[in-house]
Amino acid sequence: MAKIRPFKAIRPQNQYAKKVAALPYDVMNRQEAYQEIQDKPYSFLRIDRAETTLDQSISTYDQRVYQKAKENFSKMIETKIFVQDQEPYLYLYQLTMGDRSQTGLVCATSVDDYKNNVIKKHEKTREDKQIDRIKHVDALDANTGPIFLAYRQKQKIADQISQVKENKSDIQFVAEDGISHEIWLIKDQKIISNLVSEFDKLEALYIADGHHRSASAVKVAEMRRQANPDYTGDESFNYFLSVLFPDEELMIYDYNRLVKDLNGFSENEFLDGISKKFELEKFGKEIYKPQTKTEFSMYLAGEWYILKAKDNTYDPNDVIDNLDVSILQNNLLDPILGIKDPRTDNRIDFVGGIRGLKELERRVDNGEMEVGFALYPTSISELFAVADADMLMPPKSTWFEPKLRSGLFIHSLSD
Repeated sequence: MAKIRPFKAIRPQNQYAKKVAALPYDVMNRQEAYQEIQDKPYSFLRIDRAETTLDQSISTYDQRVYQKAKENFSKMIETKIFVQDQEPYLYLYQLTMGDRSQTGLVCATSVDDYKNNVIKKHEKTREDKQIDRIKHVDALDANTGPIFLAYRQKQKIADQISQVKENKSDIQFVAEDGISHEIWLIKDQKIISNLVSEFDKLEALYIADGHHRSASAVKVAEMRRQANPDYTGDESFNYFLSVLFPDEELMIYDYNRLVKDLNGFSENEFLDGISKKFELEKFGKEIYKPQTKTEFSMYLAGEWYILKAKDNTYDPNDVIDNLDVSILQNNLLDPILGIKDPRTDNRIDFVGGIRGLKELERRVDNGEMEVGFALYPTSISELFAVADADMLMPPKSTWFEPKLRSGLFIHSLSD
């Protein structure tokens, strides 16, 4: 049973929402984040990536970074950029990209649901990234980055959300990238109660994006519990900030691969190796995007190729083995190109499908990379199947768009 509850969000005042809202802290490197905050005094990256407001000689993980994040956060509260709602509410957060919209319910979700696997995971976390967010959450005494959760659509939930959306949104703005953001405050206690009750009937929620943020939130909660052995479970630190989206509204983009060299093979030797596991067809100079599962495209030496996995290369009944990311890894990247662990091998890089296959061409043509691979997107049903089986997807399996903005909702751990 999925336990959710309303909370007193710390939010930017309406006139500052667009100026505060920022992309997630982990979608850009330090230099990109530094460039992003220039001429943006209210950008939430000044809190989420506080190293951008310090001398560049200071390490991203220096304790002074977390102290600076707290200082920057406190200043924005003192100057009323941020204000806290006086009553606990639920919120709707709708993102529109082009002709597609997705509407999430902003709430606090249960640490114990995470620990008991009601909130299901599909990705392995890295300790260094987890420690960074633990220090950040602990310093601010707040969850600042929303966890992107998915659930199987339920009509009664959809009806309640539709009822809220009949009213004019409380906040609306279009970001620089053209994505529209709308927020509704849910103050009606009957609707809040109905939503809490309907989610309580769901067997599971699924982390779509935010494995490090959720794991870090849970670690901080455990720290708080140790410091407060008489805790009741009702304290705010037993919950973390989440946005819950119905599966039917979500879209996963392809997450493509680039490799720096052919592992010592000539071009012909490389193509011969591929043909043992894949049906191989030269497509030509025109970009080819995979059209179905188990189909891939490859860009090499100015030419595009179509690769179709042969039947003996994967087990269609295995939820991990039949993922396209697994098929490519197990039959090409590992045995031919020698990429044993894509998490740590510096010969491989990853490009989210939102950037398009032109990006693969560009990086191969300029000599930065030798070969690029485009994949058919992982489906939300595949993600659910892996998580339900209590298994982990290979790294870089999913790329969700549009990205939730940080800074629009903050969940205090001390209310």
